[in-house]
Amino acid sequence: MSEPLRDRLERRPVLDSTLAFRGRVWDVRSERVDLGAAGVVTRDFVDHTGAVAVLALDADDRAVVIQQYRHPVGAFDWEIPAGLLDVDGEAPEVTAARELHEEADLTAGRWATLVDHWSSPGGSSEGLRIYLARDLAPVPATERHERSGEELGMPQRRVPLDDLVDGVLGGRLHSPTLVIAVLAAHTMRARGWAGLRPVDAPWPERSPGRRPR
Repeated sequence: MSEPLRDRLERRPVLDSTLAFRGRVWDVRSERVDLGAAGVVTRDFVDHTGAVAVLALDADDRAVVIQQYRHPVGAFDWEIPAGLLDVDGEAPEVTAARELHEEADLTAGRWATLVDHWSSPGGSSEGLRIYLARDLAPVPATERHERSGEELGMPQRRVPLDDLVDGVLGGRLHSPTLVIAVLAAHTMRARGWAGLRPVDAPWPERSPGRRPR
């Protein structure tokens, strides 16, 4: 029996690294990389903090989705709660619980790691972990996060997981994190949730985080 496929972490030597653009959330770097026999190449990429997201499922197998305006694509897309790993020293599962609290007014009694992915490995260092959250409970009204800015008035719905799968495959839903989360959860549910990793599963593929100037 052949070994299962696995991505190999093996960073090639960086000969030169230049901060090309300093943004409010992420940066753009230009690096000369030694690929050995393939020669030296220059790669421009988004230097990203990394992020987490939460697929929150209620007792009726409905997922919590929120709608936000995303200017680069000029659309109000449906997403799952998510946030940047921009608090030094904070465990990613703690960030995920905070984002669920702030964006969906929910807590969860059961957590697991659902799936990890690189958002765009050819152009970004972002690693994103998606958690599965169950046994949901509302945050008391007096403890809810006061949303502002782009999150002000953010619509929220609970949608059956099967309907979200139909929306993804039908070309109606496009958020990559939602797409990956929904299809992964649909597959795991068919397996009786066997194989879910613990909430604190190792994550060596995590983004190294935004570097200083």
